[in-house]
Amino acid sequence: MGSSEDRVVAVIMVGGPTKGTRFRPLSLNIPKPLFPLAGQPMVHHPIYACRRIPNLAQVYLIGFYEEREFALYVSAISNELRVPVRYLREDKPHGSAGGLYSFRDYIMEDSPSYIFLLNCDVCCSFPLPEMLDAHKGYGGMGTILVSKVSAESANQFGELVADPVTKELLHYTEKPETFVSELINCGVYVFTPNIFASIEDVFMQRRGKAELRRVTSFEALQSATKAIPADYVRLDQDILSPLAGKKEFYTYETLDFWEQIKTPGMSLKCSALYLHQFRYTSPHLLASEHSAKRATIIGDVYIHPSAKIHPTAKIGPNVSISANARIGAGVRLISCIILDDVEVLENAVVIHSIVGWKSSIGKWSRVQGEGDYNAKLGSTILGEFGFCRR
Repeated sequence: MGSSEDRVVAVIMVGGPTKGTRFRPLSLNIPKPLFPLAGQPMVHHPIYACRRIPNLAQVYLIGFYEEREFALYVSAISNELRVPVRYLREDKPHGSAGGLYSFRDYIMEDSPSYIFLLNCDVCCSFPLPEMLDAHKGYGGMGTILVSKVSAESANQFGELVADPVTKELLHYTEKPETFVSELINCGVYVFTPNIFASIEDVFMQRRGKAELRRVTSFEALQSATKAIPADYVRLDQDILSPLAGKKEFYTYETLDFWEQIKTPGMSLKCSALYLHQFRYTSPHLLASEHSAKRATIIGDVYIHPSAKIHPTAKIGPNVSISANARIGAGVRLISCIILDDVEVLENAVVIHSIVGWKSSIGKWSRVQGEGDYNAKLGSTILGEFGFCRR
């Protein structure tokens, strides 16, 4: 059991520009972690959740975007939360466990007793203090946030088997071809610093095998195209799978919402989930008819203070309007994200859509997706400077 003074560090993996191609065209203009969901950058939601962790010493963002792309945001969020937030740039992808290990000296500067690891493209309520309490009770090396999904969709994620009483992780497999369990890995973890020794063991085993194995030049050429680099360590396949059933890892199940943000369509769904969560966590961020200068507001809506909304507009549910947007008379917005400097002219309708930066929607125009967030054509996306006229 830990003491009440145990220090905690949080690490959020943000990926890099070679990833997230399914998020295009939106990720062409802005790093995916900074794309706004419910009016806040995607990475803001896990960072904001971290402030509830007792004795939080530091938040690190690890990825391989250029540092300048995160500099302004990191400075602003550090001041807002009054907790140091720092971006650490990888020279290349090292995997979720390898990236954590490569910055172990920074992470251990504050001598934390516990280390949270979160993935930026996860959307959930992040029950981090509750996870930490459960982890202290289990007494293992790590605790994994898990959720139940349908048997049909489970194979899209890491499936696992846990003891129903002790919650010990008994078996783990990543995206199996056959059904294993309805329990899936949510991509949120808490570890003791012992995790670094387990990652180092994987490094050492790979180096040892490379030195001992003798192959012909033809075999070496073939294996070079297939082998995983020695410094690339995956948390799921390389750490969780081998250590399952050894009383090292345990699970904490969330009964709240959970989604992965892989496509623009899913960003619409996740924006709606976060907007609804604001009712309980940040009600001041939700618009009212008073704050929108008498425009009709239905359900959960975020409007940036600099946006201009005509009093006859009707907005919601599930709408997010970013800075300097201009919403004209008689406009109807439903389930959409309106980005910076967008102009929506009189009597236009936007439904199940994302309208990109500096785009213009003409009078009486209609922009509408099907509303199936998982379908390729379920949402309509206008990129930067998009133009729609009736």
